Amino acid sequence: MAALLKCYRPVLSLNSIPVFGSKKRIALQNYLCRYTSERSFSEKLLFRKKKNNSFIFHRCISSLSPPNQASISSNNSPKQDVPKSDLWIYNTMTRQKELFKPKVPGQVGMYVCGVTSYDLSHIGHARVYVSFDVLFRYLRYLEYEVCYVRNFTDVDDKIIARANELGEDPLRLSRRYCDEFHYDMEYLHCLPPTVEPYVSDHMVQIIDMIKKILDNGCAYRVDGDIYFSVEQSPNYGQLSGRKLEDNRAGERVAVDSRKKNPADFALWKSAKKGEPFWESPWGPGRPGWHIECSAMSAAYLGHTFDIHGGGMDLVFPHHENEIAQSCAACNKSNISYWMHNGFVTVDSEKMSKSLGNFFTIRQVIDLYHPLALRIFLMGTHYRSPINYSDMLLESASDRAFYIYQTLHDSEALMRQEPITSQTNPIPDDTASCIEKFRNDFKNSMSDDLHTPVALAALYDPLKCMNDLLHTRKGKKWQKRIESLSALEKEIRSVLAVLGLMPASYSEVLQQLREKALKRAALTEDDVQQKINARNSARENKEYEISDAIRKELAALGIALMDSPDGTVWRPTVPLGLQE
Repeated sequence: MAALLKCYRPVLSLNSIPVFGSKKRIALQNYLCRYTSERSFSEKLLFRKKKNNSFIFHRCISSLSPPNQASISSNNSPKQDVPKSDLWIYNTMTRQKELFKPKVPGQVGMYVCGVTSYDLSHIGHARVYVSFDVLFRYLRYLEYEVCYVRNFTDVDDKIIARANELGEDPLRLSRRYCDEFHYDMEYLHCLPPTVEPYVSDHMVQIIDMIKKILDNGCAYRVDGDIYFSVEQSPNYGQLSGRKLEDNRAGERVAVDSRKKNPADFALWKSAKKGEPFWESPWGPGRPGWHIECSAMSAAYLGHTFDIHGGGMDLVFPHHENEIAQSCAACNKSNISYWMHNGFVTVDSEKMSKSLGNFFTIRQVIDLYHPLALRIFLMGTHYRSPINYSDMLLESASDRAFYIYQTLHDSEALMRQEPITSQTNPIPDDTASCIEKFRNDFKNSMSDDLHTPVALAALYDPLKCMNDLLHTRKGKKWQKRIESLSALEKEIRSVLAVLGLMPASYSEVLQQLREKALKRAALTEDDVQQKINARNSARENKEYEISDAIRKELAALGIALMDSPDGTVWRPTVPLGLQE
């Protein structure tokens, strides 16, 4: 197809978008640079340079070198021989778990529907992208070469409405919120996808697909609009289980009496005054919502690939419509596994912007550490609904502190007492604990990514480490340091697969303390003054006063810990929530 003339302001490159504050610029750079740091395998992308100096992806990876297993496994442990077939995935299409078998042995193509970028993302979005980040990481752990495509919808009615409300250019507003989304993903330790296409950069592919659908007799023109005819799709409803007569008009689309069937949906919308538009064979306009993902997934993964994912709310109409139009454009179109995560709910109602009951990721991580939020989201199986609550976030924060404090204490001891020999075997009890942990992790993750069980599996090795660190018996344990080292490395490898490995244990512990103080509306000096007052009361045998101070702080989520070296504090679940 000839080069498309886009009759609107040129798409801005990421570098031309203003970034508000150097920390955010660094966060975005860190996020985009994670290919070289965390992914640890070479990935080459071909780019097509546009006249305005922005770049868009031209073709996805066709072959990737395998990930470096050493980056996520113990240096001293034998390499884990994880069979690539040992993964079961629940397929929304068949409504059952199926053994995962990629179309090309050793390689996986995965497409996940991205955000419509007109506002800050809420934790419902966080759940989608944490869930599929875990899948991405685990597939790589199983040594698959993964091409992960996640799009941005930057042309949409909601974007235009928000831009008009703010008096801002729609594409500029959208790119700004794309940047904000990148910061959120960086905070949540989500790896960048292999390819991240924008709708506005893919009008050629979208128009080409619409032409094929029209040529195949599966769409019709109404003035300057193009509608898909669902009656031309004999299997329409196969994903959602809905009958055609029960279907309603597609989401984001007003009921149009010009349609042949109320369920028909727009592939192309004619230009309206004040809206962005592109030239097409049917006149100026812009694409409908559903066609975007079909065109972009086909552009980077082909018409047949392995996994298509998104939130449960996309099953109908979005993914149902994707299947219909993709098959209409290419009768060989086929996706092996459809995966959908459950909702985040508030008082048993789905969290969404349209309902106005959402909490943005920024609002949550202002009070809770992003890794605590990630643990909260992974604490429920990805397909089940999860109810947003302070109690669950407090529990996740408490769990995070326990994990990183244990690893920090172990790291500090090993720094004082380094291992003299790397060849000495660890005791049988330690080896047994590690083997059980490894098997529990693999079995739970290979069972449709059962992350709650994988997180629970951390309990035994962490308890073993704490016994070795702090109990009288543990301190006398034969090969104590060697055992701690082996346990720490195994836990670290699992945390990396789960996206829970921080850059520094001490840094994340300090951040968890700061968040706890903020929730309690206290400062470090406030807590120290309480500790001093309690120490004075104890010296004067005023135990009722000392107990009252301790209980007062516990009610605010501050636990006092007495030791021979003095009293220290750590975050905890507030007493009221515990009760």
